Amino acid sequence: MNNLNIRPIAAYDMQSLLDMVQGLAAHHGDTALATLDDLQRDCLGPAPWLRVLVAEEADALVGYVALCPLAQMQFGMRGMDIHHLFVRENLRGTGIGRCLIDASLSLSKTLGCRYMTVGTHPKNAAAGQVYLAAGFEPASPPGPRFRMRL
Repeated sequence: MNNLNIRPIAAYDMQSLLDMVQGLAAHHGDTALATLDDLQRDCLGPAPWLRVLVAEEADALVGYVALCPLAQMQFGMRGMDIHHLFVRENLRGTGIGRCLIDASLSLSKTLGCRYMTVGTHPKNAAAGQVYLAAGFEPASPPGPRFRMRL
């Protein structure tokens, strides 16, 4: 991990990012439906929906974190949610995930965020331990949520 570089995503990273998004979906038993065009739009388009940082080692992407903005408008507070955190399977447990978390915290503070959230699958105890070790605290669910297809 001596040559690990955490940096913002670039256009030439899109295929590697798609491969990792597909890997994360498969890890959770899902099928990724995202396309290169979707990722280009959401990560680099004229109004990027996500902020993505990548972990690069020896000119290869080995992980990424995707961040979504949040707000508590009534309190004048910005926040950030870790939407995805992924490290290639053969490199898990080497500290790359923690480096991505630390870089996310730094970026979020720079953007004026005052809090960060992350969710995990209830059965993913290892991920929960990583977030606790990074300084996150357990949070209670926000209550009922609703969804509508558009």
